[in-house]
Amino acid sequence: MSEGLGEWDDELEVTALPTEPADEEDSDAPELFYPNVAEFVSGKLATSYRRQINVQGGVTWCPQWWKHAEAISRLEALWRAWEFLRLDGTTGMSVWWRDHADHHMSVLLSTDGPFKGCTPDDGHRSKLAPLPCEEPPAGLF
Repeated sequence: MSEGLGEWDDELEVTALPTEPADEEDSDAPELFYPNVAEFVSGKLATSYRRQINVQGGVTWCPQWWKHAEAISRLEALWRAWEFLRLDGTTGMSVWWRDHADHHMSVLLSTDGPFKGCTPDDGHRSKLAPLPCEEPPAGLF
C-alpha cells in the first residue's frame, strides 16, 4: 500500500495492519467482519455516516480518501475499533460511536481537515503541506 504515495499530498509511507493472525496463538481471534479498511469504509461507514458534504462551510469528504495518509490512519483505527467493539453486545456500538466514530469523523469531515480542497464531484485535489518541523538539538532525545 505504500507504493506510489509520492504523488499524493501526504507523501508518507503508509502500511496497513495485518488482517491475518500473526501466529498460531492468535488463531482463536474472531474473524473480521470486513476484510480490510476499504470494505469497511464503503460497506459500513459511508452507508451509516450520511452527511450533506461540501455545502457552504459544511463537511468535506474526498471520494479518494485513500490518497490521504491521515485519513487512512484514522479510518483504519475506526475499522479496528469497530471490529473489536462489535463483539460487545451491551455498549460496544455506543462506545464506538461516542469514542471513535464521532471523534475521528469530526476531524476528517471538518472544512479544515485532511480533505480540504477535495470535492465529491471533482475528487482528490488537496495539496496540503506537512507541518513544518525543525531538527531537535543533538542529544535531546
